[in-house]
Amino acid sequence: MGGRDRTEFGEYLRRRRAALVPEEPPSGMRVSRRRVPGLRRQELADIAGISVEYYTRLEQGRASSPSREILAALARAFELSTAERDHLFRLGGEPPPGPESPDAVIRPGLLRLLRGLDDTMPVTVHDGRLDLLARNAAAAELLGPLPGDGPFGRNIAYLAFTGTGLADLLGEEGTEQFTRVAAAELRTSLSRYPDDAYLRSLCAELLATSGRFRDLWERGEVHAWRSAEKHMRHPTRGWLGFDIEMLHDPERDHWIMLYTPHGRA
Repeated sequence: MGGRDRTEFGEYLRRRRAALVPEEPPSGMRVSRRRVPGLRRQELADIAGISVEYYTRLEQGRASSPSREILAALARAFELSTAERDHLFRLGGEPPPGPESPDAVIRPGLLRLLRGLDDTMPVTVHDGRLDLLARNAAAAELLGPLPGDGPFGRNIAYLAFTGTGLADLLGEEGTEQFTRVAAAELRTSLSRYPDDAYLRSLCAELLATSGRFRDLWERGEVHAWRSAEKHMRHPTRGWLGFDIEMLHDPERDHWIMLYTPHGRA
């Protein structure tokens, strides 16, 4: 964190401290009159669990780069929103923390978008664990019914290695590519959520039941697939080409997959 960044960081701390409303003292208790709005440095430092001397140096731009633990304590003390916390981390010279787990609820506006595109293109939404959360009518028509059985019945990686009818939908070459991407994406998910019991159980299940998954897992591949072109067999229109684009909602760790049709394959 350079000198200019330290100044900006300290200014941000001062603004946030000034915006906090002190608690009302008990009735009848005399308190000294505050000369400036917000909390005193000592009060903020006490809430954050750090020394007032160190906090003062942070505000004055005289301290070295704060640790992630200090930044997290300050974010809690200031009661910051996710966007405000992320800004604090960046000013402090650290990348913002990711979510501890994907959100289980899709934004209402995103659900309206899916419905609005029913007659235009297939759209699916899955989370950072690769669980399918929603799809519009066009996607349901293209991809067919989901098994939905067992704890992993809506997981894309699980379906890639256990689902039936993939060859009919994607063809032999497309199925081979899909399973390779699924294994790599599962490894990426586990690297982001290494202690997630659901992901670890899913991986163990696939290692125990799928030779194809074991072979791909041994390769150790990770994947950052965001754009692709796919040929897929529509149940009534035959083979079609799609441009696939992946959009990410980082706050909830949701992935929106848009299937833009570009004619027959």
